Amino acid sequence: MASGLTQEEENYVRMSLLLTGISPRAARVLFDSEFAPACLNSSLKKDYNKLRDLQKKRIINQQQWNLLFPRFPDVPDSKTFDVTLVITLLRNLANLSPCHGDYDLLPPPNETTPTSDLARIKYYRNMLAHLDEGKMDNVMFIKAWNDITGVACLALCFSGILTKNLTS
Repeated sequence: MASGLTQEEENYVRMSLLLTGISPRAARVLFDSEFAPACLNSSLKKDYNKLRDLQKKRIINQQQWNLLFPRFPDVPDSKTFDVTLVITLLRNLANLSPCHGDYDLLPPPNETTPTSDLARIKYYRNMLAHLDEGKMDNVMFIKAWNDITGVACLALCFSGILTKNLTS
């Protein structure tokens, strides 16, 4: 890592890259398995009223709405969705069982369902967003890193991303 950064700053940068680069791909793997990319447009149209309610409740903002329902001839593409939108759609439209603590609490380590993995991603993204000084202590970094890399690596292996890169 670049010289001049403290260990806590380096931890923050690494966690930020993990949560903005790898974790969204992991969440998208689950999303695309629930909402086939070829059928995404029709799936969203089918759930239009639910999505409109989420927009009225300000759970989905206007920018996200525009990604869900782009102007013709464009169609929605999960690759343009941020992890918050992906989790919101999975949480509200997919037939997934919620994790023990719902999506708002950090699940226990022994809970390894797809929804608990999503809750971990959401939890740590929110935690990182509220660290004002751009620093993360070593204890929190190690715990968060282990929790998130377990999620991301499993999903990426299933999608073939890691295996493809390892054989190239």
